[in-house]
Amino acid sequence: MSARDKFHNVVKSALQKDGWRITHDPLLIRIENITDMYIDLGAERIIAAEREGQIIAVEVKSFIGTSTISEFHTAVGQFINYRYALEEIDSERVLYLAVPLNTYNDFLNKPFIKTIIQRSQINLIVNEAADNKIYLCYLCIILTTQCL
Repeated sequence: MSARDKFHNVVKSALQKDGWRITHDPLLIRIENITDMYIDLGAERIIAAEREGQIIAVEVKSFIGTSTISEFHTAVGQFINYRYALEEIDSERVLYLAVPLNTYNDFLNKPFIKTIIQRSQINLIVNEAADNKIYLCYLCIILTTQCL
């Protein structure tokens, strides 16, 4: 199991503040005894939450490394693997990628990157560490407007 991402507790706290009940921290996904995967809230761990019958899994990425595009490639690959695994073992759970607000505004909001997010069907949670708030950005909203 990997270390927690820098923003793991920020996102977890913001989800709880928004009315979500954390059900797993991390959420273990085991596929055919091949491998264990942990959907992350932080660097590499997963948090699962539920609210009003909705259940989600959140992979948290901080994007604080030296290459934002490299971290983006890793995040997209993990997201796709986790989504396929969840489809097999927990198909009702919706997967999200949590990212810092500044990463969304400075990088993920660029047209080419938005196209990748759209084609990869990535749901985003944009989190602001300073005010401990989250902004749920569903795919259709990401493509048309800023997250606010």
